[in-house]
Amino acid sequence: MANEKRLKVAVIGSGNWGSAIARLIGQNVKKHPDLFDERVRVWVFQEQVNGRNLTDIINQEHENVKYLPGIKLPENVHAIPSLQDAAKDANILVFVLPHQFVYKTCEGLRGVLPIDCRAISLIKGLDFRDENIMLFSDEISRILGVECAALSGANLAIEVAEETYGESTIATRHQDIDGKIFHKLFHTDYFNVTVIGDYTGLQICGALKNVVAVAAGISDGLKYGNNTKAALVRRGLLEMRKFGKTFFGGVHTETFFESCGVADLIVTCAGGRNRKVAEAFIHSNKSIIEVERDLLNGQKSQGTTTALEVNEFLKARNMTHEFPLMTSVYKIIYERAAPETLIDDLRHQ
Repeated sequence: MANEKRLKVAVIGSGNWGSAIARLIGQNVKKHPDLFDERVRVWVFQEQVNGRNLTDIINQEHENVKYLPGIKLPENVHAIPSLQDAAKDANILVFVLPHQFVYKTCEGLRGVLPIDCRAISLIKGLDFRDENIMLFSDEISRILGVECAALSGANLAIEVAEETYGESTIATRHQDIDGKIFHKLFHTDYFNVTVIGDYTGLQICGALKNVVAVAAGISDGLKYGNNTKAALVRRGLLEMRKFGKTFFGGVHTETFFESCGVADLIVTCAGGRNRKVAEAFIHSNKSIIEVERDLLNGQKSQGTTTALEVNEFLKARNMTHEFPLMTSVYKIIYERAAPETLIDDLRHQ
């Protein structure tokens, strides 16, 4: 790459995970000046914080005070309120935004990107549409006409931002070229990245582990203890694998033992927002939407939405009985089934 132009990186999204990953990328591009342009652009949806533009705060104080307070960002990370300006001439797009905003965001990028642009999705979700499932990496590729890899793993944003050691997984069709570039963009001493080829299995893990984490939160809310939670995690992993093997070709069992699989499942069931929201829901008379609004500072817990979408997908195929844990989560969250049925349904399997 020494004789080629340096790759310009744009991060699309600036929540807590987007800000944490922008911080990491800001560090890494400076470590590889022969490969990457030093300036990292971040698209920030403009908000007012104490009467100031959030982009101005980030650019002047080098901190996302709303979504990642107390963590300083490198000075080469620049917040930009215009999506098109942030992505213009970018050779690498890093998508880190809630999955409900993917389509609108991609439509806004049509005609903006150079022909040699590649993308990577850090979006943990699947798109359930017209009773079918789409991978967000495939949808980004389809809309924008770019190759899109995916990254997922046991990566709580605040721990990555604080440089606590952890692992992650990147999946790409082109391991020899794109895999090496993305490894240099993301791998650090505290963020250990493995590159694999199973981009389908990786994204299934990233979406469905959130549903299992909701089950873990329900269990915590009921004070069931660690033995029960461990049983739920094991059952959840089996259902994740079964879902991938049943509805997608080419999914590898080994993928479920990477950071994107069992490790991400463990950390999400122990400390993620999905677990937190579900535990609070059990002690509340509010709807899940109200609980999310109260606890997550404007962000969403993807697990509850995914539980709804998975249930609709399985109902259309008359297969809800094949996935009792995911079905129980849906019934408890959306049909107000007794939380105790989470365990009752598993006892009879």
